[in-house]
Amino acid sequence: MRVPMLDLTEQYQTLRSEILQSMEEVMSSAHFILGSNVKKLEADIATYSNVSHGIGVANGSDAIHISLLGCGIQPGDEVIVPSFTFFATAGAVARANAVPVFVDIDPKTFNIDPLKLEAAITEKTKAIIPVHLYGQMADMDKIVEIAKKHNLAVIEDAAQAIGAEYKGKKVGELGTTATYSFFPTKNLGAYGDGGMIVTNDNEIAENMRVIRVHGSKPKYYHHVLGYNSRLDELQAAILNVKFPHLDQWSENRRQNAENYTKLLNEALGDQVVTPFVEEHNRHIFHQYTIRVDRRDELQAFLKENGVETMVYYPKPLHLQPVFAELGYKEGDLPETEKASLEAISLPMFPELKMEQQVYVVEKITEFYKG
Repeated sequence: MRVPMLDLTEQYQTLRSEILQSMEEVMSSAHFILGSNVKKLEADIATYSNVSHGIGVANGSDAIHISLLGCGIQPGDEVIVPSFTFFATAGAVARANAVPVFVDIDPKTFNIDPLKLEAAITEKTKAIIPVHLYGQMADMDKIVEIAKKHNLAVIEDAAQAIGAEYKGKKVGELGTTATYSFFPTKNLGAYGDGGMIVTNDNEIAENMRVIRVHGSKPKYYHHVLGYNSRLDELQAAILNVKFPHLDQWSENRRQNAENYTKLLNEALGDQVVTPFVEEHNRHIFHQYTIRVDRRDELQAFLKENGVETMVYYPKPLHLQPVFAELGYKEGDLPETEKASLEAISLPMFPELKMEQQVYVVEKITEFYKG
């Protein structure tokens, strides 16, 4: 059996006629930039996030970068980020000419450890970027409490977590801003790049709308240095077709996660550490990530048997050559470094079949017990 890490073909076939019709409507309208589809998606995603504003941008990386600028981050400011995350989180900080300050993770959730935050705060610290990794929100109460105490912006990196909840609150409700990615592999994925920022702050929202169009307001009059970063009208049209299905897809993912956890616990017990979900969280399982010994050997074995897996973040950001000048060394963030050696993500998408999951677990069991 072949089990892909992600398979978007069934989803496309289900929505094919609607998607093609939406694209045809855009082509016929000849309105390709910041048109009605972008406005509709911005409004719908803002409402879904229980906030006032949605600002469509070109991609999830720009969403973080423009959030930082919209929140007033200046060159030389420090921004606290986790090291166990995709490069864009810290890369956006560096692109804003600010300084990423790396903090360790909670080993149970892989999210930034709020108990490590205050020790990292200096007089130069201006923001915290909690990443809601793999689809589970970070411990926002503690993070927001610390941010308020020190007058810091909180930018939620929710690239993997659209629809996730923390104590009944959606992504975006608790932070200053929150950022989404619509990269094709995401839970709500476009057929190219795309991103969005959501916020309840009117002034910050207006700042970000100006920044995404070269800093112009009105057109051809520039008071700040901005960027060309707009969500494409065609991609917005596709996302408008897909968006009504998001919650059902998330529920399918949650059911798949329950299946995996049950099967793995029955077969292997504590030989595999299955995902920990906080009771107050709604985890939407962008990824199903386990911890194992001999991780790389397991991945090679599964590949030989037709099972695709992914190792996300095998080299933590604080040890990446591009950030060498910041002076971090091996051993500085022990939980992050341990996770980078043990974490492996199994196939996960809404249309994943039970028999595929059974096969994946059988092969993992064969590796450890065979």
